[in-house]
Amino acid sequence: MRPVVSVVIPVYQEGEAILTCLNRILAAVTLPCEVLIVHDMPEDTTVPYVEKVALEDPRVRAVLNTYGRGPANAIRFGIDAADAPVAVVTMADGSDDPRQIDDLARLIDRGVVVAAASRYMPGGQQVGGPRLKGMMSRWAGRSLHLLARVGTRDATNSFKAYSTDFVRSVGIESRTGFEIGLELTAKATRLRLPVAELPTIWLDRQLGESQFDLGRFLPGYIRWYFFAYGRRLTVAQIRDKAVKRAKNNEGDV
Repeated sequence: MRPVVSVVIPVYQEGEAILTCLNRILAAVTLPCEVLIVHDMPEDTTVPYVEKVALEDPRVRAVLNTYGRGPANAIRFGIDAADAPVAVVTMADGSDDPRQIDDLARLIDRGVVVAAASRYMPGGQQVGGPRLKGMMSRWAGRSLHLLARVGTRDATNSFKAYSTDFVRSVGIESRTGFEIGLELTAKATRLRLPVAELPTIWLDRQLGESQFDLGRFLPGYIRWYFFAYGRRLTVAQIRDKAVKRAKNNEGDV
């Protein structure tokens, strides 16, 4: 049976801790699904534990990312490898609520192209985490919602569902951090495609160590924050802009 939703989880040296994340997801998701554990290198300590689970549950797959190291490339590879029409990106650190994967996927099935789990809408909450990062994320989410009308108050959250057809049509340009969620929300906004949200309670990571580097990832967030503002674009125009940006980046190198 073809899965209805592909759950994409980028990992890096999670080791045995991945079992807690996997067990929660496999117990929570009721829709036909596949769970893609995307790793950057064959020797990643996460892989043996994932392969052990996969022997007992065929929904689970360890997937080797060949697009380049880092979370952005892992997420990009995972969405490209997804067999389902809906891809839900979630983290391996226990911060996201896996019980909401079904509801996010159903929003895509109803016609939206991006469905966000929102910490900043009524009923949502962020518990813990770096204070500065939280303040910046909240300000970005509220201003984008009010001024750019992006359809969610939490454009920067990585816990989102996407139409895989939409993602493959517009492409993903992010190569470094976790700004893919903001990039795809901004592109949907410029295309005037529907974005929706539901409230979530985000808990500071319970498992492992964070790989988030605000200083290194901030330029990507700023770039897509401003991209969300502007006139309506077509998919061809989105693609053309991506080609121009890529050429400019090659020139900078």
